[in-house]
Parts: sequence; C-alpha cells; structure tokens
Amino acid sequence: MPLRECVMKQSLITFAICLFATLSFAQNAKIDSLTVRLAYQNQDSTKVETSLLLINELYDIQEYNKALLFIAQTSELSKTLNYDKGLAETSYKKALIFNNQNKTSDAVDNFEAARSYYSSLRDTLGVAKVNNNLGVIEIQRGNYKKGLENSLSAISIFEEKELKDDLSKAYNNLAEAYYNTNMFDKALQYNKKALSVREELDDLDGMKLSLKNLGLLYALKDDNRRSIDSYERMLTLLSADDTDIRGEIMPSLGRSYLAIDELEKASDYLREGLAYSRRQKNDLGILKSLNAFGELNINNRRYRLAENQLLEALKIARRLNNDEELLYNLRLNRDLDQKRGFYEDAFNWQNQYYELKERLDQEKLAKLNIEPRIEDEIANTVPLIDTIKNDNTATANPITDKPSKKDTLLIYGLIAGLVFITALLIFSYLKGSKDGKTVKTLSKSNKELTTKNLQLEEVNQVKDKLFSIVSHDLKDSISSIKAFLDLLKDGGISKEEFNDLIPELSENANNASSLLFNLLNWSKSQMQNLQPKPELFNIQEVFHIKMSLIEKKVSDKGIILIDESRREFVYADRSMLEIVIQNLITNAVKFTGKGDVITVSNQDYNGKVLICVEDTGIGISEENIKKLFNAKKNFTTTGTGNEKGTGLGLTICKDLVELNKGRIWVESTPNIGSKFFIELPKAELSE
Repeated sequence: MPLRECVMKQSLITFAICLFATLSFAQNAKIDSLTVRLAYQNQDSTKVETSLLLINELYDIQEYNKALLFIAQTSELSKTLNYDKGLAETSYKKALIFNNQNKTSDAVDNFEAARSYYSSLRDTLGVAKVNNNLGVIEIQRGNYKKGLENSLSAISIFEEKELKDDLSKAYNNLAEAYYNTNMFDKALQYNKKALSVREELDDLDGMKLSLKNLGLLYALKDDNRRSIDSYERMLTLLSADDTDIRGEIMPSLGRSYLAIDELEKASDYLREGLAYSRRQKNDLGILKSLNAFGELNINNRRYRLAENQLLEALKIARRLNNDEELLYNLRLNRDLDQKRGFYEDAFNWQNQYYELKERLDQEKLAKLNIEPRIEDEIANTVPLIDTIKNDNTATANPITDKPSKKDTLLIYGLIAGLVFITALLIFSYLKGSKDGKTVKTLSKSNKELTTKNLQLEEVNQVKDKLFSIVSHDLKDSISSIKAFLDLLKDGGISKEEFNDLIPELSENANNASSLLFNLLNWSKSQMQNLQPKPELFNIQEVFHIKMSLIEKKVSDKGIILIDESRREFVYADRSMLEIVIQNLITNAVKFTGKGDVITVSNQDYNGKVLICVEDTGIGISEENIKKLFNAKKNFTTTGTGNEKGTGLGLTICKDLVELNKGRIWVESTPNIGSKFFIELPKAELSE
C-alpha cells in the first residue's frame, strides 16, 4: 500500500477514535451532571422529570441495569406524588428494556400499564407509541390481527403529528404482518410507504430493509423486472460491512434474472453470490445460490453439476430447517431426475415435495383461518386513547367439513396416475405374451431359440404369478381411496374424520405407487429384454442421493445412518444400480427400529467394487434367505413400523445386478442384523 494511503488511513482511524471518545465523554458528562442535579432536588415532580432524563440517557447507551434501578426509584416517587406522567414514562421505559432483553411477557405487562396511564392522561402520542410496540410483539407471536390493530391505531397519530421515525417503524410492522398472512398487495403498499419515509429521513439501514422486502414481494408476484430494480438499487446502498445481506441478495437477484431467461446475468450474480457466501460462511446465502444454480444448470442440461449442487443444498436446507428453500430444492430434484429419465427417483422426490407443500399450505391456511378477513375487521380502527377493548366476540368463518377442491383434485390426479401406470403394465404384459408366442413359433427350427423360448415361457409364468400376487394388494389400495372419494362426494365425513383419514390414504397410495413402479421396472427388464447402458460413475454420489431420500424416515424411526462410502468408479448402468441401492437402503430402514444402525460402504475387492448395505435390525433366518431373490416364492414380511412390502424388490435387484455382470448376496443372523453385498466391475469387461 502506498505511504500516502497508509497515512490517510491511520489519520481516519485516529479521528474516529477521538470522535467516539469525545461523544462518550460528552454523554458521560451529561449523565454525571443529571445524577448530581438529582441528588440535590426535592421529592417532587421536578425530581421525577430529571430522573426520566437520566433514565433516557442510560437507555440510549444500553446501561439497562442502572436504568432499571432509577426506574424503580422514580416509579415509587411518582406513586407517592400521584404523578401519572411519571408512572406512564417509567412503565414505558421499563417495557422497552424488557423487550430488548427478550423478556416478552414482562414487556407486555409494562406496555399495557403504560397505555392505561397514557389513556388517563389523554396522551394520544403515548398510547400510539405503546400500541406500535405491542403491534410488533403480537406480530412476532403470530397474532396478526391483534398486531395489525395496534399498529394501525398508532399510524394515524404518527401521520397526524408527522413523527417520521415512528411512522417508518409502524409501516414496516404492518408490511411484515400482511406478508405473514399472505396479503402481498398490502405488504407491498406498506413497504413502499416505509421506503418513502425512510428516504425522507435518510435512514440508510431502513432503506436497505424496505428495498430487500420489495424485491422479495415483487418476485413472489412474478414481477421480476421490479424485483431486479429493487435488489440492484439495494446493492448500491450496501457497505463493505453488509456481508451477510449481500450474500443473501445476490442469489435472489440471480433467481429473478433466471425467471426472465436472462441466463448470463443470472449466472454472473449466482456465481458471485455463491463465492461471496462461501467466504463469509453464510449458510443461507450458500443455500439460495446452490438451489438457483441447480435450476440454471438443469436448464442448460448440465445434469451432473446440477445434481451435486442440489444435493449440497438439500443438506443445508435440512440443517437450517428452511422449509421454503427445501420445497424449492425438492421440486428441482424432481425435475432433474424426470429429465434424466430416473422416474422412480423423480417419484420419490415428488412425494417428499407434496408432503412438505401440504404441511406448509396447512400452516398458511391456519394463519388465515385464525383471523378471517383481517382487512374488513380493522378497516375502521381508530386511535386507542381510552381503555383498549378486547373484542373476543368475533368468530371465524366456519371451515367446511368437506376438504377443498384442491385436495379432491389431488386425490383424483393420484388415481388417474395409478390407472395410467396400470394400463402401461397391462400393455407390457400383453406385449410380452405376444413376443413369447412369436419366439415359440420360430424356435422350432433352431435349438438356441428353443432354449430362449423356454426361458421366456418361464418368465411369463413368473410374470403371471406376479400379476396375480399384486392384484389383490393393488385392488385394496385403490378400493380404499375410491371408498373415501365416495364418502367425500356424498358429504358423509366431517373435517376431523377427513384429517384422520389422510395418513392412511397417503400410505395406501404410496404402497400402490411403489408396487407399480417396482413391477414396471421388473417387467421392463424381463419382458422387453432391457439392455443395460453401462458407464463409469462415482458410486458415492448414488449413495448420497439415495440416503437423502430416506432421511425423514430414518429420523422418524430413530435410526442411526452411517455413511462410510468413498469415491470409487463403477462400470454399470447407473439408473439400474440406483434402483438396486434404493431397494437395499429402503429395506434396511424397513427392518430396523429405534437405536439400530444402518451403514453403507464400498471398497476395492479383487479388482472389483464391493458394495455393502449393513443393518443391525431383526435379521433373516437361513430358511428365508433362500427365498429372498426368488420371484416365484414371493417372500415378504412386515417391517418394524408395520410397513408392507410386495416381495418384488430383491427380485428386481438380482435381475438388474446380473444384467450388469455383477452378483448380489446376503449374510444375516436373526436378531443381529443383515449385510447385503453387491459385486460389480470397475471397468468394461471383455467378452
């Protein structure tokens, strides 16, 4: 650094220190002066006023303990003198201190006491300040109607008296409350008002907050041009110290550019945002950047890169308990696997997506149903200068006993999907039968074809057995859903009964879907002579993806999941092996319970890759081990959580592993656990 710049920098630092010391000295001198004056004053209202000045000074420098001591003394003197103004001010200041110390209950009690004193004094400004603070607290508690009532009643007074600072805070409180109740137009309106006031005050921090909120709200309304304008204007206001907020805004800006297909600008902002967030170790910024980068790379067909980014983002979203980003991530993972043709994985992602979306929608609906038609109820709110009336007579609009049209359509859509897949399987079944007959005719003139014909006939026999086995379970699942729909149509169930039925119906639908997808995969490999498309890929990536799909189930059952996998390349059909790993890990979860351990690993073994999925669950008897990979036996048992199976999973696994020139086997001891092994080539095998 040049000598001149060093000297200037040191001079600025010295000036800042001197200025701070001067200000601190001046403030301390004022406190000392007030303390001395207080000591010589008589016990009257003048002493109370001096004490209040001292309390304000101590509050400003956050000397809360000292301030509370003077508040206690001043409050006692005010009671003795029947001086309501002193009681109002001390209660208000005490409430502010408790609020800053996160003692919410104590803060509310003192705010309400202060409001009572201010009301008796007809001090509308005092009441307004109290109401604004109570509005913030109620909004933070989720009591949006109460919070809005308090903040709205304060605003009219602040506007009348042109108290800009208090007004900007009140506008911001209202904007937050409207945002949390999904009333985005109102939230936009009050954020704009807050921004206007903050610009008049030259309140830089307030302007940043308002612009950030406006960027978010415009994006939610798909007005991405205005969202970009708000975010870019905000970036111009940021200083070098605004590290966290910069890391959050960059990916948001990148997403807005992504939404209007300006991919180059989106990439620039996302890359800068990700690098910035990693430097600052800002997990939220990293999460948002990775999710948006995942979407960008899906659009650009860079699927492997998108997969790695979304997997990292998934782990961060779950660690942060960020449901909105997690929902976005699940949707992107679904889209990614759908475009790659990994339909079973896409189905699993979709299940997780809709499960989370349904929960979040119910939470949002609960907020709206608790305080129905907030705008209508608060439109005529007036300043509360007398005792605030608690209107407990308003009742919520009754929630209909029938589920919403959206829920009904979702269930009908699920039924339609199941029917479509069933039709596809029947078509495959008929096609397989036809192919079998054709081969049978041709085999008369060729011994090799005769052997293949016998194999196809055996496959058809197994296929017939499998279809007869699954028909009963499939019929039960669909019949259960149909019966529910009939009750729904006839109005024969209440809201409570509807909520009670949802988990069972969801389980039935999941079982049926899992059954159909497994059967489809098996039938494709058997009846259509599916040929693998081997490639070199990292087996550790497959483990990570499949483990992320069962994290919730593992957590719910109290199972410990250990990842001992390492980076190693396998030569096989990746989509087939993903089906195998998915089945093995799902089975391990099925047959383990609370406190059990599941371990996944891989290692080099005689020039091949040895994959192992091990569990400490209920184990398998020697007699049952012989039945596991035999489709004719249709061996299945109930899991530790009463999970149902179809008996098809391991049959599919065996077929797919052998198609890839590998082998699969199991070692197990009852009540100790099981180890499933897969051996696969590391490079292309010569014929």
